[in-house]
Amino acid sequence: MFNIGDIQLKNRVVLAPMAGVCNSAFRLTVKEFGAGLVCAEMVSDKAILFNNARTMDMLYIDEREKPLSLQIFGGEKETLVEAAKFVDKNTTADIIDINMGCPVPKITKCDAGAKWLLDPDKIYDMVSAVTDAVDKPVTVKMRIGWDDQHIFAVKNAQAVEKAGGQAVAVHGRTRVQMYEGTADWAIIKEVKESVGIPVIGNGDVETPQDAQRMLDETGVDGVMIGRAALGNPWMIYRTVHYLETGELISEPSVREKMDVCKLHLDRLVALKGEKTAVREMRKHAAWYLKGIRGHAIVRNAVNTTETRDEIVNLLDEFTLQAESKEQSSIQAG
Repeated sequence: MFNIGDIQLKNRVVLAPMAGVCNSAFRLTVKEFGAGLVCAEMVSDKAILFNNARTMDMLYIDEREKPLSLQIFGGEKETLVEAAKFVDKNTTADIIDINMGCPVPKITKCDAGAKWLLDPDKIYDMVSAVTDAVDKPVTVKMRIGWDDQHIFAVKNAQAVEKAGGQAVAVHGRTRVQMYEGTADWAIIKEVKESVGIPVIGNGDVETPQDAQRMLDETGVDGVMIGRAALGNPWMIYRTVHYLETGELISEPSVREKMDVCKLHLDRLVALKGEKTAVREMRKHAAWYLKGIRGHAIVRNAVNTTETRDEIVNLLDEFTLQAESKEQSSIQAG
């Protein structure tokens, strides 16, 4: 366990904030698999201040998700502060996180996200303005640098700490790398050794063993899991269990995967309505199906569905077929 400000996390495993993914339906599902902290997808400071309907919906929090970190982004101090104050007073989020890692051009062109990585002074100025304005703990998620020539991870993390930030999550890639190449854990270790606030490591944690190795090699306080949890909340559960006991739990069965996929679907329908939920669930279903033999046909079929029942029927049929093939294989053996 470790604390972020006065918020205690029950374990060292954190769900990363992923745009277009980490809504309440997904977060709650992952939370039930044991995540110590779940992070909401980033929201625009200006969209909050404009009371944008879609953005307001993104601020919804199910109390069962908590503790929860809600992430905001922006490039101007005044609007970022006002958005943080809104989140502080009008949501039940436990932590306010500032995004300074998003690499996509539409974000960086607004002097937001990873653009901050080039200027430790701006980081101090922006983060200190936010921490002065809110009561909730403020954290930052960042990358190690903009490119190989501009890796200011240590200075940036120190600026966050000096400004009153209560923790920093570090993705071991540069902005230029996007999501390619290898995460540099050595720089994450340097960050951990340079600050006194908790550091959460992120990048290339694909198995429970990877999580343990990151903790051992970098000394970080927590491990943030992102893409490895897509369609695979068992990654969270298996990692928590492995870190606590050293025991590696087996992968779930096809039926277990499809049952959770359907639960996720129903939560998404309740959250966003059937039409939107079905459209969004297509990518999630593909993630749940990934790695299962013969999944391509049902994945393609799911991509043409329009209703909740169509998806459920396809998944149920796939489960029965998979179990029948498995039984036949056992009998043949």
